[in-house]
Amino acid sequence: MDIDTILLETEEAMAKSVEYMDHEFAAVRTGKATPALVENIDIHVHAYGSTMKLKQLAMITTPEPRLLAVQPFDASTTRDIERGLRESKLGINPAADGKMIRLPIPELSEERRRDLVKVVKTYAEDAKVRVRACRRDGIEGLKKLQKEGAITEDDLRREEKTVQELTDKHTGMIDAALEGKEKEIMTV
Repeated sequence: MDIDTILLETEEAMAKSVEYMDHEFAAVRTGKATPALVENIDIHVHAYGSTMKLKQLAMITTPEPRLLAVQPFDASTTRDIERGLRESKLGINPAADGKMIRLPIPELSEERRRDLVKVVKTYAEDAKVRVRACRRDGIEGLKKLQKEGAITEDDLRREEKTVQELTDKHTGMIDAALEGKEKEIMTV
């Protein structure tokens, strides 16, 4: 391996950490209906004898700002989907309407908003931990190159600064995303 490969792999790993956090943020309910709230819920379907994600079983739409509509691809799975939504920890009560399931999104209380902010902060801190782990791995790779004689000590110091700059950049992206999500959650 060379310096460029190590830096590229480090940056890609950091970017994936930020991307994963954004995906986690999308699943946090903010009072507005979004398919990301429910699309990754695992549902055990008796008709197929396995556990599948909701997005594999149904089309999820938002016909109104406070309503999710779940339309199963196979009408025989409607009851399984409804049961799975009831058992999920969303706190949303599904209403079956023939071949469609409606999920009204209730207004969030101030206390629930604060709890959601705590959850979002936890996701952001987990992402920062993953970014710091990527930094550590990158620096270890550079030190290994220096031990092998592939780079000088001056190269090592310069590239360690580059890795730290990447870390700062991705940590800043996490902080900015956290601030935006916090504002979105606390907006009534």
